[in-house]
Amino acid sequence: MVVTNQIDPQASPFDLSTYMAERRGQVEAALDKALTVVYPEKIYESMRYSLLAGGKRLRPILCLATCELAGGSLEMAMPTACALEMVHTMSLIHDDLPAMDNDDYRRGQLTNHKVYGEDVAVLAGDALLSYAFEHIATQTKGAPAENILEVLAGLGRAVGAEGLVGGQIVDLDSEGKQDVTLETLNFIHTHKTAALLEVSVTSGALLANAPRPDIDKLRRYAQRIGLAFQIVDDILDITSTSEALGKSVGKDLKAEKATYPSFWGIEESKRQAQQLINQAKTELHSFGPLNRPLLAIADFITARTH
Repeated sequence: MVVTNQIDPQASPFDLSTYMAERRGQVEAALDKALTVVYPEKIYESMRYSLLAGGKRLRPILCLATCELAGGSLEMAMPTACALEMVHTMSLIHDDLPAMDNDDYRRGQLTNHKVYGEDVAVLAGDALLSYAFEHIATQTKGAPAENILEVLAGLGRAVGAEGLVGGQIVDLDSEGKQDVTLETLNFIHTHKTAALLEVSVTSGALLANAPRPDIDKLRRYAQRIGLAFQIVDDILDITSTSEALGKSVGKDLKAEKATYPSFWGIEESKRQAQQLINQAKTELHSFGPLNRPLLAIADFITARTH
């Protein structure tokens, strides 16, 4: 995807594909280095199996882009970027378990529990979660200590009962129910999906010691792209294929889950997602040309096919 700089239309276009590929390579090299195989080998192999399985690496890239936007460096943000991917991978491993969504494929390969067993998969997710916090605390260099603490606290909120876990429990409770409201659906996905995207963005800004008004703008940007991301996911679950997504499709319908298309239909869901993206991009106008990666990522949310 190539986008024109909204600040200066005469500036050279921003090539998101090249940017994402470069950052993804940097993140994957850092992840590979961060998690090596030692005794007991089985748990580390299971952790690496899912952590290094590919994917967009959207959350770490958002962290890196925001840190650079706020005047920080890639080196400063990389430990947190890796930790965010560890937490995201944990959530996928656990979400795929038979007790949750019972999925056989993720990122085009067998899910963790299909390869290592449910017991090891649970432990691999647990180990990734705890290691994420250790990695931030021990490896982050050049950021104010109080800001690192704030990043750790924010990540804890995003993944716990106030965030991902809270959204997941309401999601599970809502399966098969015909009276799920739009308010409940928004609660599920602002917590289950958007919370980790939000902390990915705010963490980068915090590490770079950005002013609070700037962090607030970036938080609103992240909240909007997070909800748009889920709306598009719901659409793709209906319109895409397993080959394109690298995971099962049609599972929301089978589980009788409320989705945005079930409330609005596909076309209105697309319109709502685009409206959120437009609102998100408005929050970036005051940042100047360094906002180009975040602007392009916002557009990518609605343009993606997987």
